[in-house]
Amino acid sequence: PWLSRQQFAAWALDFLITGNGYLERLGNRIGGTARLKQSPALHTRRAKEEGEYLWIKDWHDHYAFERGSVFHLVEPDPMQEIYGMPAYMGGLNSVWLNESATLFRRKYYENGSHAGFILYVTDPNITEDDTDAIKDALKKSKGIGNFKNLFIRTAGGQKDGLQLIPISEVAAKDEFLNIKGASRDDILAAHRVPPPLMGIVPNNTGGFGSVEAAATVFVKNELEPLQSRFRELNDWAGMDVVNFAPYELDVQDAGVRVTQQSRR
Repeated sequence: PWLSRQQFAAWALDFLITGNGYLERLGNRIGGTARLKQSPALHTRRAKEEGEYLWIKDWHDHYAFERGSVFHLVEPDPMQEIYGMPAYMGGLNSVWLNESATLFRRKYYENGSHAGFILYVTDPNITEDDTDAIKDALKKSKGIGNFKNLFIRTAGGQKDGLQLIPISEVAAKDEFLNIKGASRDDILAAHRVPPPLMGIVPNNTGGFGSVEAAATVFVKNELEPLQSRFRELNDWAGMDVVNFAPYELDVQDAGVRVTQQSRR
């Protein structure tokens, strides 16, 4: 009753993204707690005095919280103790590399100005009129969805009189797929999320193994420690504000239902 699901979701998202989560205690008329409200971590700052916090939008627009009314959940930082540091910081370079590779590839295909090949003509049977016709056909083939075939006939021409030299192969060798795969693995390692839980298609024939086992280990090693961090709010507030239901993976019953449906 003191913390709505929406406010908890905003508080948890702030903590996961920035390593800092802030909740403001709003009091009632008898000096107790009416409710807890999330304060956006992007604009919430610690003041000089212990237990004092500010909400700062810019240099002239700020609001001072009542002393002791803000709970600050911090992800530990080995360099300082004022603000938290998110756990995924080590994977940011891989995230940016993935973004740069994706944007480069997208712009490459969207600009429509890249040269696809060089048409090298040395056959003397191809006249100037034929050359002009080839140029005109190549110009008309440019545009979205205009991939067309080109027919050229040179009776008695030489074997290498007409050569097609692709240029786009240079761009194709930029290791795009390897960059995407390597950066994906780094990002998964930074967030410590098993690949089958994220809907990633396996590259090997064996797959990722049991999804149920991965989910159980992920909850035990990652979610439950995170839930224990959120329960620190209960110690600060002096009441049971946050609680979590035990994790249950009802695989057996789901399998029974699927079997019954298949029999029908």
